[in-house]
Amino acid sequence: MESSRRQVDLKGEKSGAEETTTVDWRGKPSDPLKHGGMRAAAFVLGLQGFEIMAIAAVGNNLITYVINEMHFSLSKAANTVTNFIGTVFILALLGGYLSDSYLGCFWTMLIFAFVELSGFILLSVQAHLPQLKPPQCNMLTDSENCVEAKGFKALIFFIALYLVALGSGCVKPNMIAHGADQFNQDDQKQSKKLSRYFNAAYFAFSMGELIALTALVYVQTHSGMDVGFGVSTASMAMGLISLISGTVFYRNKPPQGSILTPIAQRKQVCPSDPRMLHAIHSKEPNTDNPISDTSPNPQLTPRFRFLNKACIKTIQDGNSKKESSWRLCTVNQVEQVKILMSVVPIFACTIVFNAILAQLQTFSVQQGNSMNTQLTHSFHIPPASLQAIPYIMLIFIVPLYDAFFVPFARSITGHDSGITPLQRIGVGLFLATFSMISAALMEYKRRESAVKSHEILSIFWITPQFLIFGISEMFTAVGLIEFFYKQSLKGMQSFLTAITYCSFSFGFFLSSLLVSLVNKVTSGSSGDGWLSDNDLNKDRLDLFYWFLRVLSFLNFFNYLFWARWYSNNRSSSTLQDSNVTLKVAGDDINVYPSNDVV
Repeated sequence: MESSRRQVDLKGEKSGAEETTTVDWRGKPSDPLKHGGMRAAAFVLGLQGFEIMAIAAVGNNLITYVINEMHFSLSKAANTVTNFIGTVFILALLGGYLSDSYLGCFWTMLIFAFVELSGFILLSVQAHLPQLKPPQCNMLTDSENCVEAKGFKALIFFIALYLVALGSGCVKPNMIAHGADQFNQDDQKQSKKLSRYFNAAYFAFSMGELIALTALVYVQTHSGMDVGFGVSTASMAMGLISLISGTVFYRNKPPQGSILTPIAQRKQVCPSDPRMLHAIHSKEPNTDNPISDTSPNPQLTPRFRFLNKACIKTIQDGNSKKESSWRLCTVNQVEQVKILMSVVPIFACTIVFNAILAQLQTFSVQQGNSMNTQLTHSFHIPPASLQAIPYIMLIFIVPLYDAFFVPFARSITGHDSGITPLQRIGVGLFLATFSMISAALMEYKRRESAVKSHEILSIFWITPQFLIFGISEMFTAVGLIEFFYKQSLKGMQSFLTAITYCSFSFGFFLSSLLVSLVNKVTSGSSGDGWLSDNDLNKDRLDLFYWFLRVLSFLNFFNYLFWARWYSNNRSSSTLQDSNVTLKVAGDDINVYPSNDVV
């Protein structure tokens, strides 16, 4: 009877790393001298700036349009907006999947940018033609006699709206991934430029948001929503032109088949006589799966040990049994799934952060409505435009951060980005706490002044909370995208980038849940909770902000735990000089970094 202890070699056939093959627009191998680099990435940044400008202008003023023009009730209008925004972020997963599996970044962006453009065009036409809208009516003074858009008119509106959502959702993750694909991470100089690209991408995002929240919202307010939607259409067209203009300069990573196959694969029955790990010595790569089997020196790590059984062959009568690819994975496939699982806690820690962001887009705007918005005798600041404050600051801070802080930090840490993505996320989460402290203190002062002194404070009192959170977002958002993109999941960069957008959706859902729970818990016999009234002078929004401050602070310590756990797992994953014993179905497999199989 054979011993139950087997020694299995973990060294691969290859000894050198091979960079993922990239091709030009004709499908030929890319030339580093002609393709890629910041020149190619600049065209993608153009698309990003124009696209966010177009979609932000529509999203930020959409509730005004559906109430005043489509005559939806307030609750239905709010649901329409939140469903639209949530759909955009959720569809980012579809865009990432299609890109990595079948189309590639460039073709996914090109196809769905046209889809988004067609949605903007239809939305502009619908807003312009009276035949596609209900009769004009003032919803503020005569809402009972206003006719809500239904039937064909509502159908045209929702088709246009969700064409925009489909296009934007599928374009968003690929803009970041395709721009980052223009840099070779294995080259030190290119790796430094990659860090600069992520900062430049956030700068483009900030510029787009700033213009949307100021100039485009102004056009919508003073020239009509049809003209405003028309400007968004023109902006999207400019972005599409920018993308196409860089075609000959791009280095493209070809799709590698369904990325879900290796994730879904799982050994259903533990082998009764395990002997060796699959695809360690195989000279033929597994072409059925996108996660490479040919990476150098594959190592089976001790983390998530329950997954290791998926790559162990079943031995019958001394011979390896041929098994279905759905029952047998390679070492690399198992390790890639482990990587995907290990980043989930980092992603989850940013959900509370985005729940705080939701407050700045809802309650903080409501705060602005109850304050003095007058800037001059004839000009009042729209409360919704307060969201532009951090972007005004960031268009100056981001270049300074990249030009001065990154080189200074790099000289100390030796890291290409100055500080690691995990450290950057941590700084952002820490600063978010102070944003809520500022919001709570200001709301207490505003409420006390209004109730006791009958004094209306200037709207500029609430700018600190926007400024602090703007800096916080610069650290967290960019750090999270860089962290996910640099994971060693070859062929899944677009999908991983798409996952970061889901944090926005979950954050807004969590915000709604927290508001409901806080109201329910704080409602006494009178039924008056902290946020139960439409009058902020009667509500206790300041206490809700203090609650979020505590939640944010706890979330920061929770993040520190998971960041350390992730870093320790990464360190323990290197088994070059150590042995690991795996237990499968009662048998032990000794894993040695040797060249012999015993």
